[in-house]
Amino acid sequence: MQHWKTNTDDTGVVWLCLDTAESKVNVLSSEIMHEFNDVLDPLTRQAPAGLVLWSGKDQSFVMGADIKEFVKIDSVERAREVVRLGQQLMDKLADLRCPTVAVINGFCLGGGLELALACDYRIVFSGTKKILGLPEVNLGLHPGFGGTVRAIQLCGVRAGMQLMLTGAPIAPDKAKAIGLVDKITSEEQWRVDAMALISKRPPKKRAPLVDQMLGLAFLRPAVRKMLLKQVREKAREDHYPAPYAMIANWTADGASTTTGYEVEASSFAELMCSSTSRNLVRVFFLQNRLKSQGKKTDTEVKHVHVVGAGVMGGDIAAWCALRGHTVTLQDREQKYIDPAMERAAKLFAKRVRDDELRKTTTERLRSDVDGIGAIDADLVIEAIYENLEAKQALYESLQAKMKPGAILATNTSSIRLEELRTVLREPQRFIGLHFFNPVAMLPLVEVIRCDDTDQDALDIGFAFTKGIAKLPLECRSSPGFVVNRILAPYMSEAMHLAEEGVALAEIDKVAVAFGMPMGPVELADSVGLDVALHVSKVLGASMNRPVPATLQAMVDKGLLGRKSGQGYYVWENGKALKKSPDNGSKSTHLPADIEDRLILPMVNEAVACLYDKVVADADLLDAGVIFGTGFAPFRGGPLHYAKERGTTAVVMRLNELAKAHGERFEPHPGWSGL
Repeated sequence: MQHWKTNTDDTGVVWLCLDTAESKVNVLSSEIMHEFNDVLDPLTRQAPAGLVLWSGKDQSFVMGADIKEFVKIDSVERAREVVRLGQQLMDKLADLRCPTVAVINGFCLGGGLELALACDYRIVFSGTKKILGLPEVNLGLHPGFGGTVRAIQLCGVRAGMQLMLTGAPIAPDKAKAIGLVDKITSEEQWRVDAMALISKRPPKKRAPLVDQMLGLAFLRPAVRKMLLKQVREKAREDHYPAPYAMIANWTADGASTTTGYEVEASSFAELMCSSTSRNLVRVFFLQNRLKSQGKKTDTEVKHVHVVGAGVMGGDIAAWCALRGHTVTLQDREQKYIDPAMERAAKLFAKRVRDDELRKTTTERLRSDVDGIGAIDADLVIEAIYENLEAKQALYESLQAKMKPGAILATNTSSIRLEELRTVLREPQRFIGLHFFNPVAMLPLVEVIRCDDTDQDALDIGFAFTKGIAKLPLECRSSPGFVVNRILAPYMSEAMHLAEEGVALAEIDKVAVAFGMPMGPVELADSVGLDVALHVSKVLGASMNRPVPATLQAMVDKGLLGRKSGQGYYVWENGKALKKSPDNGSKSTHLPADIEDRLILPMVNEAVACLYDKVVADADLLDAGVIFGTGFAPFRGGPLHYAKERGTTAVVMRLNELAKAHGERFEPHPGWSGL
């Protein structure tokens, strides 16, 4: 046995430890599952007094199944066979003729939680971290080792379905409240608590009475309607079929132990071999690729000084304080900082439930009109308005204060670092840290470098970004970097379509139907039409791309989008009021044509970014666009989408569009290298 260790104590209880060899965490690979079967075989023939299943990994039980093995399964039949073997192994554990206890000492996700569910009892270490979950839906799947049946039988359809449909992990106290675990324990007490449970004969666990009633055949259709309403607000069935499959399976058999496992296996196998799941698994690995960037550094960023308390600067400061940094926030006058502090208070109230912890978090963020914090800061982030001269004047002031070794970074969205850094004594240690709005929701940060940027400065940027729970993307300094450069033609084409008479709401509707989180018109209003205009001018000058006339006219009138209450849409209570049609005339444009005109310029620009070596490779570019723009994750990224559609077909379509609408659709020369 390489991964499992057994010890039988004087009372006849078997203490079974999973400690995956040469790994920091436990995952349920096929090798580990085969060994587990070998462990269970003799226990099936001669039952011990009890079985305690625990982890040899610090702060981690089992992270789930080995996702790397998913991509090797090439058929629905093989997928179903693998899943059924896993289910049968869990059944073998569940059917042992002795009490069984799972000791959950940390992260217990996916297949790991399904393993624990097959035990009679579950005890979990106390803490506030959200460590228990069934996140398979994020991979376009649902639980496959019996979880769709056992979670509902144990917790009921209300709590069990929420666990699976959202994929969101929960903390120990919530798990105890919904019946997922039996006891909350500690590192000092868990062995005593496990033995206390072993001494009992386990009662038959059942869901709450209300949930048992809801599971009756004649009531399930009504519950189904409520669940579908919830899911439809988040995801379309043609984009993300897994949550709909879960609801359909439960509606059909009510999580029956007689038929539920077979239904689960067949459904899981179909989903695993779908393009949605394949692409979401790809996105999972792309996310890990982003996290792997940068080398370890001895420089620790403790104090962050942010200059510019506007929406971006203020929210960056609040997020850094939330993630544990001491933060000072500077602007010209206190009246400019106060709104940022108010937004920070709302963020802390939402994210930090413990009163004492929230107080500590709040105290980490301080107003600093005089900029004294720049003296002691390890990292200074400039987030003022997009003006070269203003930024350079600020840098000259900052570098006179900053301590040796401190890093100066800019949150510029469009200006090349080579232009900004000409006034600096150490230009090679100047980097870009480009966040996206809203800071608390969008996970990507573009880490910008010049050709001669010090690797140490970059590594500090990577470490800081990952430390505040963001995903870094290394980009070479160039106009618009990656995200804004790729979004620009998407948003610009929306304006062209509007000028041709296509209703604004229809443009957004087509984009969302493709899988974008919001349409380009709503996006322009959300980021601010003044910001969109500035970026459009910068990119237009460098790429010979015209600025939409309507955009300039609206900014001149003060119609800036959501922040002014009106842009392309009227905004009330933070929401766009969409009417269709909303710009006068009827359009004969087909949805497929609108889709290609919106999406293919993005894909073409992605090819240009890769050709210009703004990022290292196609995978990193796809990752950046997915996590920076929300580009339909189930499509795997713009370049992956082009490859799945067929690069020859995409180039032909771009040529057709160029002939019909102009040279802005001309295929980039980089297509020949894909």
